[in-house]
Amino acid sequence: MAKGTHDYAADPRNDTILINVNGALVRRAEASVSVFDSGFMLGDGVWEGLRVHKGKVAFLKAHLDRLFEGAKAIAMDIGLSREELTERLYETITGNAMEGEEGVHIRLMVTRGIRSTPYQDPRVVISPATIVIIPEYKTALPSTIEDGIRLFTVHVRRGDPAVQDQKLNSHSKLNCITACIQATQAGADEALMLDPHGFVATCNSTHFFIVRGGEVWTSSGDYCLGGITRSNVIQICREQGIPVFEKNFSLTDVYGADEAFVTGTFAGVVPATEVDGRVLTQGRGLMVERLQGHYRELIDRDVAQ
Repeated sequence: MAKGTHDYAADPRNDTILINVNGALVRRAEASVSVFDSGFMLGDGVWEGLRVHKGKVAFLKAHLDRLFEGAKAIAMDIGLSREELTERLYETITGNAMEGEEGVHIRLMVTRGIRSTPYQDPRVVISPATIVIIPEYKTALPSTIEDGIRLFTVHVRRGDPAVQDQKLNSHSKLNCITACIQATQAGADEALMLDPHGFVATCNSTHFFIVRGGEVWTSSGDYCLGGITRSNVIQICREQGIPVFEKNFSLTDVYGADEAFVTGTFAGVVPATEVDGRVLTQGRGLMVERLQGHYRELIDRDVAQ
């Protein structure tokens, strides 16, 4: 089981879920893709993590915007329109009788398809895109939301966009995985990553914020994924009159912060109570608790539309 923001309690219902593989609902134990699939072979694809709330996929438009922009950036034809992909998502939810359930998380994955031979050139692809939708009963533990996580700053940097653009939510996550490995081996829950200039960028699987003097700071965004929850928290701050800044800041600013937190689709807003051994808060601070409440309200508004 994962640790950190993605820590969750195992649910026996997941043993019998149906996974959507290219439009067919298949039992979990039987779901598979070809060893020649572009995602398995080369990490060639894009993906989204989605949260189902009150029977609807939260912030679906923003997630589909990012998915289709990513596919366009790597010259990959998803093969379905936004409407058709939305229909397939809800077919998967309905096929698993999850319409009225809470605590459902979906991984939507699209790869370039099957290659005729192990080779990077997309011209050897011989099939339409592979589209896999995995719905699971999975929610963050209450202890994570309330007590928070510990971060460790790793040597692995967020790369320059000319090397691999961090705006692309691709299947190629080795940069983040190596960061995660270093952090967990250091005894932390997640990695805090710097940009090429030494400023704080983001975490290996979430976005990072600090609170200083009633202000909320996050990175410039130049070296991190365009996070949906990150954007929503910035929106919440502006709606609530909380000063919020996207800017460069250093680890010294982090160590002296009043509070820190991370954001992501899976767990929402999670306190980061300790960074590199510096204890910032015991559990969640007042700003984090306030933002968690407003984030829940925003999800309710979104799915009610």
